[in-house]
Amino acid sequence: MEVFFPTCTHADTSGAPRSLLSDSNGGCSRDVHIAYNSGMAHISLVLPFALPAPEFAPDLTRALQAPALATLLSKTSAVRYQPLEAEARALPHELWIARALGLAHGLVPGVAAKAMRGLGLDPDNGMWFVVNPAHIQIARTHLQMGDVRQLDLREAEARALFDSARPCFEELGYTLAWGTADTWFMRADDWTDLTTASPDAAINMNLTDWMPAGGPARAFRKLQNDVQVTWFTDPANAAREARGQLPINSFWPWGNASMATEHANQLVAKASGKPIAAPRVAAFEGPGWLAALAERRLDTLAGLDALLDDGGHWLLACGNVAAPGIAADWAGWLAQMQRLETELFAPLLAALGSGRVKTLRLVLSHRDGHLDLTTTPMAQRKFWRRPTLERLI
Repeated sequence: MEVFFPTCTHADTSGAPRSLLSDSNGGCSRDVHIAYNSGMAHISLVLPFALPAPEFAPDLTRALQAPALATLLSKTSAVRYQPLEAEARALPHELWIARALGLAHGLVPGVAAKAMRGLGLDPDNGMWFVVNPAHIQIARTHLQMGDVRQLDLREAEARALFDSARPCFEELGYTLAWGTADTWFMRADDWTDLTTASPDAAINMNLTDWMPAGGPARAFRKLQNDVQVTWFTDPANAAREARGQLPINSFWPWGNASMATEHANQLVAKASGKPIAAPRVAAFEGPGWLAALAERRLDTLAGLDALLDDGGHWLLACGNVAAPGIAADWAGWLAQMQRLETELFAPLLAALGSGRVKTLRLVLSHRDGHLDLTTTPMAQRKFWRRPTLERLI
């Protein structure tokens, strides 16, 4: 493995030099280039909502008992906090993953075409959107969409709703393709200019500010209305309500991409001298689009051993903290973080110590930005750095 970290003229209080991607307050900041040796294990660990909301972070970090995570966060070779771009209509980790895989175009995490291929579908040359069945309700003063993870959408119900909605799409010249129960795809070649938000970015927000916008928005609203009318009397929704579940009364398009947008990304990267070497993807308890991107879909974190044995560069996205983080369920957040401490952080720390992991990059996010840290076996020898969770604050 070759690691090129340009050094900074500043030094920290220990006298050790900082990298330009500084690992202390102040100092310099610059992107790093890592050339990966495929025979070694290099892990990029993406943890959506592992950063608590800033107003609760001090109390939560005091309550969290996570010595392995504290060591990983404190003994680093590089660290940077990146705020989310103000114009983004996606969450920080969604954009980070899309960029790491060469799928982002501008601030759009264009995951649709690659997710389709991951599920055995052919996007051909069309412009495709990820489509998530959703429940939209009236809050006190506005429309609001609930967390799609909480819908308990069973495959038979989803199939029935998909089949009843498909004619609505086809009558207006669009194609609806089945992926999984909660992840469908829509081809709309004339919706290139539709500005959409990811469902997780829009969850629990005032939908007035998050509904699809732009030239094709009127066509979207007509299609949405047709589908809502169709689903209002659908027996699948009646069955859902009979078992105490919310009806599926809308759909949410986002993540638009085509083979052309992916090819354009590759050309831009090549022209910049930074061709994209996309990591292999593994997912644990992630949403449907992320599972579709994954080469490995882990049922348990015991699957980490297989990733380390395979070597190479893996992007491991763990989504178990996202639901309580989005809901501000901080007791649930603590429980899931404690789970990661036992099942993930401690094993990764041990793997660094034994040399099984040569670089570990941690990407922890909340709604407003992400913390990006890198640690190595050498960085873990910084005995003068006291393990602390302060970087979560």
